[in-house]
Amino acid sequence: MASSADNRRGIIAMLLAMLFFTCNDALMKLAREAFPVGQALAMRAIFAVSITLALVWLSGDGRKIGEALQPLVLLRGALEASVALIFIWSLAMLPLGNITAILMASPLIILVIAVASGIEKVGWRRSLAVLVGFAGVLVVIRPTPEHMNIAAMAALASSVLAALRDLVTRGIGNHIPSTVISLAATMIVGLSAAGLGLFESWVSIQRLETVYLGGAALLVALGSLFIVNAFRRTDVGVISGYRYSGVAFAVAIGYLVWGDIPDFWAMTGIALIAGSGLYTLHRQRVRPDSKLKIEGAPPP
Repeated sequence: MASSADNRRGIIAMLLAMLFFTCNDALMKLAREAFPVGQALAMRAIFAVSITLALVWLSGDGRKIGEALQPLVLLRGALEASVALIFIWSLAMLPLGNITAILMASPLIILVIAVASGIEKVGWRRSLAVLVGFAGVLVVIRPTPEHMNIAAMAALASSVLAALRDLVTRGIGNHIPSTVISLAATMIVGLSAAGLGLFESWVSIQRLETVYLGGAALLVALGSLFIVNAFRRTDVGVISGYRYSGVAFAVAIGYLVWGDIPDFWAMTGIALIAGSGLYTLHRQRVRPDSKLKIEGAPPP
């Protein structure tokens, strides 16, 4: 068990990480008003690769940069690219609070995959919590003929891919530094976005939205550092629940920037997703009967 001081530090780090990640999403949403998805991600990747290379150098991990070519690292990068492309495409068409809530279903999806693959065994309480969480996703998406939204379905697909990415991450050996894994993913995202850009009509970069992309890259880097520190020498069951603060941040920023106010059904779905996730984390802490820990992971 971690000390109270370590857990307080972890909670603050998690809150800051989710704030940085949500602000990154907001800046990417603003940038998407001017740039097509491939150009937006490719330009952010240029900034992000520069920042990540600096982190690799400052941490002294340069001698291990060749580990970026390990199969699992490359697979994780490919999944990261898929998540980023789908998520950023959806981001332009959905309220920030809604799409953040859908992405927060990722830990529940991890649990379902873990149970299906035999990694995890769960009781009826957590099984019910997962069903409630997915019910919340359906309430947010509302997949009826009159409410069918391809962007919301794409956001759910990105959440599934994010869950697979996080499971692959758990299989990467500890001898490979996090900075190297992050660098590989960032470069693969950038190359994938540039490839998509071949089929897009790119626009001039001499505009304010370019500054947004630079800020987004910095926020992603800071968020990644804080979320790593959030889980260092802390109780995962205590810290993980605070990742759902991202939904509150997203709803607040969505209102302040775009005037988005979630309707009754969206708020109901968000509450079901967050409540289900928090209860699942609680049961994971009370009855740690599995080898899987559900941890927070950075969004695209």
